[in-house]
Amino acid sequence: MDVAVFWVLAVLAVVSAAMVFRFDSMARATFSLLTSLLGVGGLVVLLGLDYLGIVIVLMMTIEMAIMAVFMVMYMMNPAGLMPMTMIHNKKGAAVVCGLVFALLAVGILLAPWPARRGKAPDDPTMDLGMSLMGPQMLTMMTLGMALFATIVATVVLATRRGRYDRFGDDLKARGADDPVRGGVGR
Repeated sequence: MDVAVFWVLAVLAVVSAAMVFRFDSMARATFSLLTSLLGVGGLVVLLGLDYLGIVIVLMMTIEMAIMAVFMVMYMMNPAGLMPMTMIHNKKGAAVVCGLVFALLAVGILLAPWPARRGKAPDDPTMDLGMSLMGPQMLTMMTLGMALFATIVATVVLATRRGRYDRFGDDLKARGADDPVRGGVGR
């Protein structure tokens, strides 16, 4: 079953990545790239690195959605849907891409891959974290929580009014007392 899922995700990732250069609109290319990156995230999850795979999926989904929204808002053509070329110097780019692909494929096939020594770790995510962060893991976790607390505090301090101001002390007012949206105002 895992082998079938691997091949489905691998083919999906490669085909949708190639389609990025076939589509003639930025919006379609964005969602094709998202599909490719979701396939890669699924492959990473399949390799047993659940945390890293989920981070890839979440990060790429949010990034591509923001990119699509900005294209709709700011591109000169409507929503990035008007035909346009995604690449320049098509022949030169095709030659370079073909050569790089062939070089990487030959490297994969001819590389002296090491044999696995020992057994697989019980928690590959923890081992990956220790490899990346080393003894600074606690520092990075603390920094992450401090940054999150800072973001929450900034949002709270930037908001002048809370729910008690809008709906009264008992939160039973019929409508919000919003100055802009048809409420009573202050």
